[in-house]
Amino acid sequence: MPRIESESFIFDPRPHLPLLISVKRYWSPGFESTDEDAITLVLMHATGSHNESWEPVLEELYSVNGTASSISKYSFKIREAWAIECPNHGSAAALNEEALRSRYQFVFPWADYARAVHLVLTGFGKGIDVDFRSRRLVAVGHSMGAVAAILARTYQPSISWSTAILIEPLILAHERRDMWSSHEEAENQFRDNLLKDWDPRIIDLYLKYGLRETPTAGNAAGVALKCTKSLEAATWRDTTGRIEALGHLSAFCNDVPTHAVFGSISDFLPAKNRDLLVKQGAAGKFKTVTEAVQTNPQAIAESMWIALIHPSSSYAKAKL
Repeated sequence: MPRIESESFIFDPRPHLPLLISVKRYWSPGFESTDEDAITLVLMHATGSHNESWEPVLEELYSVNGTASSISKYSFKIREAWAIECPNHGSAAALNEEALRSRYQFVFPWADYARAVHLVLTGFGKGIDVDFRSRRLVAVGHSMGAVAAILARTYQPSISWSTAILIEPLILAHERRDMWSSHEEAENQFRDNLLKDWDPRIIDLYLKYGLRETPTAGNAAGVALKCTKSLEAATWRDTTGRIEALGHLSAFCNDVPTHAVFGSISDFLPAKNRDLLVKQGAAGKFKTVTEAVQTNPQAIAESMWIALIHPSSSYAKAKL
């Protein structure tokens, strides 16, 4: 498996947005390329997730692309990947605790995640000295991240996505517990119940980056989700962002070669809703529609590889 390196950044877009943005750069030594046609992946996560959830997918993507380049002509060059965290999730949630409590306690607009993505990529702020506008950018958005990818392009100056990959776009969330008496209790519940069917790497990353130590009642030590259930609930109370993204989807697909990846198990987005999204929301304009087991980073990476190998071509539905 190729080695993945990372570097963390805090981007300050104030006064354009009153929240700090946690950003993480990823690259694989020996596989990075500065060629003009090399792609820069921009990764946007789902509700309740965090930047590091992309790491197993990146490992698998570099692996499958490296294997393909060694045995065939079908491969592409990756410059690097940048994961941009929703400001009320992951590490950003702790950085923005006071601002979230005072201004976003009841509703966190999905459009503000899109705005955060736009500000990072257009350089309206400080903390990252990269001219993303000169890059060949590929949007990769999961659920809420897919909405962010669509809406980020509606702001000015416009972001020029060369390709977009939307994974389980516009899905609904489930309720969950957000505090435990210890890290061990949280780990046991995640491994045995909440995430038992997920790839072990994802669980390890969730335990490492999705939790933080916090005092509980009686000053006992405990752990809690960085994106607490109140923060996640505030995120899900916003329905405007999803509706707005759906309204822009057909035009987005006209301008950007767009590929959809849906879960092969329809437990989040019912098959009926998926068909409506493909045929009516996107007006049949997705370049590819693939299925992958949501809990399998290799399957997600293979769906991404299919999209990136011929980003502007249309292919039949594939099941991975």
